[in-house]
Amino acid sequence: MIIQVIGLPGSGKTSLSLELCNRLNAIHLNADEIRKDLSKDLGFSKEDRIKQARRMGALSRLLSKQNQIVVADFVCPTEQTREVFGQADFIIWVDRIEQSRYEDTNTIWEKPTKYDVQIKNGKTVDEEVEEVIHRCSLFDWKKPSTLMLGRYQPWHEGHEALYNEASKRTEQVLIGVRNTHKTSEKDPLSFNEVKKYITNFRGNSFVVKMPNITNIVYGRDVGYLIEKVELGKDIECISATNKRKEMGL
Repeated sequence: MIIQVIGLPGSGKTSLSLELCNRLNAIHLNADEIRKDLSKDLGFSKEDRIKQARRMGALSRLLSKQNQIVVADFVCPTEQTREVFGQADFIIWVDRIEQSRYEDTNTIWEKPTKYDVQIKNGKTVDEEVEEVIHRCSLFDWKKPSTLMLGRYQPWHEGHEALYNEASKRTEQVLIGVRNTHKTSEKDPLSFNEVKKYITNFRGNSFVVKMPNITNIVYGRDVGYLIEKVELGKDIECISATNKRKEMGL
């Protein structure tokens, strides 16, 4: 997933982006930091700004393809630089100021016509982050959540029934997929394949690749509950082995 945070210099993009990364467990790509290293050969001409936008977009896509959430934080001042950056899943326009301290940026700045959230004055950073998370339906790593941990080779109706029960416990449900790919004949699916099957069942879900966890231990007063959910015999008799045979896996 790529979240692009754009706006004039000094509008508060980085403050918002840092807290957003904290709440989403995301990777922060800040243009100033990129310019210190990868783009230290670039200035602020029109041509160099286009090159910088292309590099920011390429880095974002590379990380996103590795199942990372990326927050790309930079001015991206024109429609051309936004087009060169490429497709973002969400665009956040931080629109707090009319002019920046850089006249050359003010001169070329074009107000975006496409965005998902427009951030104006009057809210704290925490309130702004809450707005972004709510309006973009993002998973908040700080809110109470229920974990479903399994192999899901493949995801089937039994898992779906368990998910529905899990969602009664907390608003957010995290599907943790154990990394068991090819560790046995019962584990033919890679993480990306498992994630695809889950998405086919229930659309946009929060799915995370986990180590091959085989034991869970805890001490007293750990602050969470481990619970076995009874789903009924008709659901519990669903066999992943039979599902794999039906699917030719």
